[in-house]
Amino acid sequence: MKYAKLTWMALLIALTVVGGSIKIPAIIGSVALDSFPAVVAAVLLGGVPGALVGGLGHMMSALIGGMPLGPLHFLVAAEMAILVWVFAFFYHKGSKWIASVLFVLGNTFAAPFPFIFIISKAFYISMVPSLLIASVINTALALLIAPRLVSIMKPTLSGKLQK
Repeated sequence: MKYAKLTWMALLIALTVVGGSIKIPAIIGSVALDSFPAVVAAVLLGGVPGALVGGLGHMMSALIGGMPLGPLHFLVAAEMAILVWVFAFFYHKGSKWIASVLFVLGNTFAAPFPFIFIISKAFYISMVPSLLIASVINTALALLIAPRLVSIMKPTLSGKLQK
């Protein structure tokens, strides 16, 4: 079971690389479709694996985009990990819509908030529209894909593979 979970995490991290190359037009080039695999991981594997996929996924997306924020991407990766964990918490409590709304609002407004003080208010305001679009698309994709993967993953994660 441990190996199956690690394998799914690796696959979902690889999907962040693919999603990270699908950019949403923004002032900074790291806004992309890189968080939907993390949200899928949160649904299928739980909060901690989802958070790991989210943090690593953001770093992969940032690397593809040329690390425009430099070391500040570590802050964004930590924020993404927290947001994905919160999503998993509410999702697994049966509140899919609350989880989704919190993820979108957190990724759009809360996560970039420290950049008001680090960079500028203009930077924050210019990032919000792109982050909103990316957050909605990433969340919608995850909510469409994750339930379809449950039947595929369940036998793998429960250790009941047919031989």
